[in-house]
Amino acid sequence: MVYIYLQPKDIKGVINSFEFDKIKDNKKVWYYNVPVSFDIEVSSFKSIHMDKKCCMYMWSFAIYDKVIIGRTWEEFIEMCYELSEELMLDENNRLVIYVHNLSYEFQFIRKWFEWKSVFSLEKRKPIKALTTNGIEFRCSYLLSGYGLEKLSEQLIHHNVKKLVGNLDYNKIRTSETLLTKEEYDYSANDVLVVTAYIEELIEQYGSIINLPLTKTGFVRKFMRNKCLYTDSAHKNVDEYKKYRKLMRSLTLTPQIYIRLKQAFAGGFTHANPAYSGETLNSVKSFDETSAYPATMVSKKFPMSTFEPYEMTMAEEFYDALQRYCCLMTVHMYGLKPKVLFENYISKSHCLTCKNPVENNGRIVSADEISMTITEQDFIIIMNMYEWDDLVIDEMYVAQKAYLPKPIIEGVLELYGKKTTLKEVKGKEAEYMRSKEDINSTFGMCVTDICRDEIIYSSEWSSEKPDLEEAIKLYNNSTKRFLYYAWGVWITAYARMNLFSGILEFKNDYVYSDTDSIKGLNYQKHMNYINKYNESIVKQIDTCLLSYGLNPELSRPKNKWGKVKQLGVWNEEDLYTRFKTLGAKRYMTETEDGITMTVSGVNKKKAIPYLLKKYGSKNIFKEFNDGLSIPSTYMDEGVEKSATGKLTHTYIDDEIVGKVKDYQGKMLTYHEKSGIHMEGADYSLSLSDLYVDYLFGIRNDLIATA
Repeated sequence: MVYIYLQPKDIKGVINSFEFDKIKDNKKVWYYNVPVSFDIEVSSFKSIHMDKKCCMYMWSFAIYDKVIIGRTWEEFIEMCYELSEELMLDENNRLVIYVHNLSYEFQFIRKWFEWKSVFSLEKRKPIKALTTNGIEFRCSYLLSGYGLEKLSEQLIHHNVKKLVGNLDYNKIRTSETLLTKEEYDYSANDVLVVTAYIEELIEQYGSIINLPLTKTGFVRKFMRNKCLYTDSAHKNVDEYKKYRKLMRSLTLTPQIYIRLKQAFAGGFTHANPAYSGETLNSVKSFDETSAYPATMVSKKFPMSTFEPYEMTMAEEFYDALQRYCCLMTVHMYGLKPKVLFENYISKSHCLTCKNPVENNGRIVSADEISMTITEQDFIIIMNMYEWDDLVIDEMYVAQKAYLPKPIIEGVLELYGKKTTLKEVKGKEAEYMRSKEDINSTFGMCVTDICRDEIIYSSEWSSEKPDLEEAIKLYNNSTKRFLYYAWGVWITAYARMNLFSGILEFKNDYVYSDTDSIKGLNYQKHMNYINKYNESIVKQIDTCLLSYGLNPELSRPKNKWGKVKQLGVWNEEDLYTRFKTLGAKRYMTETEDGITMTVSGVNKKKAIPYLLKKYGSKNIFKEFNDGLSIPSTYMDEGVEKSATGKLTHTYIDDEIVGKVKDYQGKMLTYHEKSGIHMEGADYSLSLSDLYVDYLFGIRNDLIATA
């Protein structure tokens, strides 16, 4: 692609070359309906005193396919003022500029603008930032969930690919460095990818005001429209009234909210300690098809307020486990494992824990623990542990029923689109969005009700909200269409489904992660797989029939006519070699090659390095405690990244000085604030507690052999 670059002074001509539509949102704010993007290129280096420094050496700004390139912040600020004047921007008339990872650019620009408002869920991670002159910066990374290279692959109508491979980011450049055409092209290409993406979203959703701030916003809007409608004419529809009545009945107290937060846990990820550090052959992987959506259309959830449950006999307790959704705080004394192949209780979720034996963050045994859990958790714990004494500190129960029909219909619609539209010409955008949305259906259910308010006013701070006030606003909201407790049970049911597989595989069980099991001798367990699949299909069918919905909606056919049943175990890879070192740390080999999953390491970069150093024969042996991966290595005279890992250092003070650029010229630099980045080495190390436990397990296995 041949790029033609404009200068900051050309901004008036660029504006006049387009006809900009303006769209008003429901808050009576007008937005220019146009894709705009901004990006910077930065050098990170160290002073002679080894102080971390950084400087911006080039910025790129794009409207549609017109790219303006500048070198200094003064140029950018001047251009922004020109934009504001020409378009008559202010608080009620705004231009949105998308930045791919706004948290990074904001650290550089935050002292150059006056800010009307900055919206953020975490310190230093703004989602939206509005200047006093009507420019609204938004984060396109949080909107898409993709890095730039992956984002370019999602484009449907535009052929813009992120340039990779040749630009050396380790070379020091400043705003005075003479840049090559290649260096300009890299920067320009990045903003063109973003404007192309935003343009396609505007086309797909009608206008820029219909774009949410984050990717979960898409599915949230879709589901809200399903449940509450958008047309005022629907306000009198019986279904709408029924749903609003349900929401008014599903309220929380501060006490219940706290207990629900304590009970919430994500997907279970762990390894059988008997196999940790061992290279295994013929390990089979099974994955559940859309595990979280499957629980949403097959299980029963809290469908009333939680009320205290009084009991005098154990029979009443166990009866409640079957009849209700139960929220309980329990004390267990003399906790011991029933099995050695897995441990369920996470130490991080314990309210108290005395003298525990730990297995990679999981409790093997303890003198005493307390925790808040659901009835699903308790049933799993009963299968995995035994104890000397059990005390129920408090217990609350809610009536259980299927999720509301509009939620069920929405999940099925998204799953159907994801299946039927895959690789269908002309439906690419719809397919990609349905794929993203089906994966986000769970996330919207567990949005924190009472999170800290993040404040930016020249510096970052936070304030704890008033819990009672936050709960009151939640209960009274007319826009609410979800119940926080539903999300707690979605993951609990998913863990129950996963553990049915773990308990089936027993000593053949090797590793699990949320919706997948990897195990040995898989053919022995195919009867369980088939029976489980029959059971989940029956559960889904029962739910759908109760609402008068066609069960076939849960098993759409793909482009090639193959049925894709929701919720079933599917056979995936058969690994010729497999090795795990604990949760989120494993290496696999199939006929397609060797790969690995290690949290914090880019496998596409690490595997070539490890293969070069150790070869395919020894790579599994070297994948062990103490494995060291450098940030970079030399390959045929070319420096390459081995970890893909970067360390960020925020610099809040002024950065001024002189530095020699890669062309040998001593040049000045000046930043009001910034971020220094450098490649990071990675060392794979197991905790002493985990090593000690593995040693004990090995001895136990030898003794019982």
